[in-house]
Amino acid sequence: MKNKLFYMVAITAIATTTTSCKMLGGKNKSGGTDPKGQLIGVAPASRWSLPKPPGMVYINPGTFHMGPSDEDVSYAYTARNKAVSISGFWMDATEITNNEYRQFTNWVRDSIAGHLMGYEKQASDGNTYLDWKKIKTIKWGDKATLEKIDAIIVTPDNRIFGKKEIDATKMEYQSEIFDYKAAAQNRDATIPRSKFMIKKPVKIYPDTLCWIRDFSYSYNEPMAKQYYSHPAFGNYPVVGVNWKQATAFCEWRTHFLNSYLEGKKRNAESDFRLPTEAQWEYAARGGRSQASYPWGGYYLRNKKGCLLANFKPGRGNYPEDGGLYTVRADAYWPNDFGLYNMAGNVAEWTSSLYYEGAYNFQHDLNPDIRYNAKETDKPRDKRKVLRGGSWKDVGALLRCGTRNYEYQDTAKSYIGFRCVIDLPPAPKKGKK
Repeated sequence: MKNKLFYMVAITAIATTTTSCKMLGGKNKSGGTDPKGQLIGVAPASRWSLPKPPGMVYINPGTFHMGPSDEDVSYAYTARNKAVSISGFWMDATEITNNEYRQFTNWVRDSIAGHLMGYEKQASDGNTYLDWKKIKTIKWGDKATLEKIDAIIVTPDNRIFGKKEIDATKMEYQSEIFDYKAAAQNRDATIPRSKFMIKKPVKIYPDTLCWIRDFSYSYNEPMAKQYYSHPAFGNYPVVGVNWKQATAFCEWRTHFLNSYLEGKKRNAESDFRLPTEAQWEYAARGGRSQASYPWGGYYLRNKKGCLLANFKPGRGNYPEDGGLYTVRADAYWPNDFGLYNMAGNVAEWTSSLYYEGAYNFQHDLNPDIRYNAKETDKPRDKRKVLRGGSWKDVGALLRCGTRNYEYQDTAKSYIGFRCVIDLPPAPKKGKK
């Protein structure tokens, strides 16, 4: 009988141990008005629900081999293969399109016009905010409106046939960020947080002339005139946006979302931002750690001979892949993570500083190297990592492990971007 009892206790202990490995968690019954002297916890917000960001896909955390999966074509040796681990994050399924970026430029235009027209209101917290209900009623072609917003209208000597148009050089977004890197290095608690805040205006209108500037002795005027303004290109990736403008877009997107959430008395979410170089490569590989290209193979064509991305095939047969310049942001097949055009179409900005020896000292957990370059810094300190290759590049630049750079204040007709945001995965239907 004693042996039987001991056997039952042993089985119970094993079952308990097995269950504990599942890391089961209990409900936190906090939020009562009267804690009765007990520790019950306090939630940071009364309401919270995780919205699935539109147009984004969740990238699960994982480990992969970062660096070239094949020969280093340029023999630059700026990328050494190493195993790294990445946290989960949400990423735009496509590059940011002209239509999406236009929402940003229109918001900036409307906010400046609303301020000039006095469409503001006093809030209960003592601050003055724009009255967006009134701003939405602005009649842009009205003579009285144009007189009130004359400060952002092109001057008479810059008008074509006397047409009054918005001056793109006056479209500035007031960027305000907190430099966490600099604050973390500070050991003096008496230094105010304002010392680590960076506030500056950023001109946000795309440089449409890059289509002409990037290619000498080449006729590209139609793209300069129409690519950003014509509705036919609405779902094509935005180009002519430098790194500063791309980061300003991410900052605005964060502000735009959180203003809505706070207006609904919901908890503010994490910041939208550019992906780090490691995050971008991990996402591009789509779970295929050693594959050369996002689609998992070693070749640029499938078994039927169809090209799998938008780039410069052969010796310059640009239209062979279906696009002479860029193509729609959702063209071709997505990789296993559901991301489109992680190779070709447009190269993409990352948040990482380009440094030749970065792989030698970066951490193997969420590796990254960043630097907020000042206007007075040397040009080499303003280099940001580019990934993915573009419509004008040869196939070798489309490889997942290939890295390149461009200066942060430079806009090109073959560089775009996409955003990421650090949020938990969306809960499955029927579960809380």
